Formats: sequence, structure tokens, C-alpha cells
Amino acid sequence: MDLVLLLSLTRSRRVLLTRYEPIVLTRGMKKQKTAGVIAYSRVSTEEQSVSGLGLDAQRSCLEGEVARRGWEEVSYIVDEGKSGKSLNRPGMTQALEALAAGTANVLVVAKLDRLSRSILDFVTLLDRAKREGWSLVVLDLGIDMSTPSGQLMANVMASFAEYERQLIGARTASALQAKKAQGFRLGRPVTLDRSVAARIVMLRQQGMSTPKIAALLNQEQVPTARGGSQWFPSTVAGVLRSAVLDAEAA
Repeated sequence: MDLVLLLSLTRSRRVLLTRYEPIVLTRGMKKQKTAGVIAYSRVSTEEQSVSGLGLDAQRSCLEGEVARRGWEEVSYIVDEGKSGKSLNRPGMTQALEALAAGTANVLVVAKLDRLSRSILDFVTLLDRAKREGWSLVVLDLGIDMSTPSGQLMANVMASFAEYERQLIGARTASALQAKKAQGFRLGRPVTLDRSVAARIVMLRQQGMSTPKIAALLNQEQVPTARGGSQWFPSTVAGVLRSAVLDAEAA
């Protein structure tokens, strides 16, 4: 993992920066200076009239931080009228391409929800920043990946993201079980001729293996559910599993 060091002076328990030039230490201990800073803003159509979420408020906050840190090469990128549900936005795409290309080394936003409303997307960005060697700064959370405290906060957020993934998985499993209990059939719908499915079940009950059933169907040129001409043991097994699901839902 790259370690980014930020030269700073401390006064009144706050970090005051003279000139923002983070140094990335690689295995060869080579120094790489900041190429530029991207100050990103976003507002959705619904939020444009809400106090505190407008582009002017974000721009003012970002400009204040730029002046405080002494950043010089700053590009302001805006996504206007774009949702924060995903990272698929023109401005964000432009910013990430510049960061990946090395033409910028810092991405700064005024608020976390301007970056993304999904903690999973946020952690994805944290991981991408580490891999590509650029810094992410989120002003309202005090996250600055160029500092040890920022790295700690990023790790905490990653832990919450993993917890969210587990909750989503548990909720999905519970919903599927509830549907199954209500009599809903889970899995892909049956598209195979019922007589063919019934014959496969009967052959299996008579003790014939799935490879032999597949060979017999191929010999008789029986079409598959999708109109194919080739049966495989796995195809036969899928029909048998489907028959079990149909029986449970009946």
C-alpha cells in the first residue's frame, strides 16, 4: 500500500498546511509530487433549491479549502442535475479518468453525499485511490487519505461497507425464503416441453444416470428447452432440479 505523507505545521490542534505537496513513497523510495487537484461538486434536480446542497454552497466550501491549503493547480468539475445513487456521471467519469492518468493526484468534495449516496461506492473509490496512488479528501467527514487519521477513517468506513454487504445478503436470503414459503417458485421458469421433462424424471427414477439420459436424448434428437440439439449431463440435472422446485411449489 502506498503511504502518502503531507508536510504540515500544527497550531491550536488544527493542521495548517503551507503548500499541499503530498509525497508518495514507493518501494524505491521515489518521490512523486501532486500533479493537480480536482474539486468536485454535484447536485440533483430535486436538490437544486434546497439550502446547503446547492452548487454555490459547495463551490464556496471548496474554494475556502483551496485557499486554506494553498492549492494552485485546481480544476472544478460539476455534475448538475445528476443523482448520487451511482458513480455513473459525466463529471465523475472525467475526474476519475484524470486521476487514473496522473494528471491529477487529489479529489476533494465538500460532503460525502456529493460524492456518492452509497457507502459501497465510496469504499470502492477508497480502494481505487489506494491502488492508483491518488488522495481522496472529504471535508465534512474530515477524511484525508494523505494523513494517518484519514487512512484510519477510511478503514472504519470500509468495515461499515462490509457490514452493509452482509446485511443486504441476509435480507435477500430472508426475502427468497419468505417467497418460497408463500408458494412462489424460485429459479428460472420452465420452458421445456412438459412431456420431455416428465420423461427425464421417469428415467432418473428408474436409475439411469444423467450422462446416459443426455446421450439418449441426443440420440433421439430431442430439442433442449432453448431449441438446441445438444444435451449435457448438467442440462439434465437442471431439468431435474426444476422438477423438484415445481413439486415444492405445488
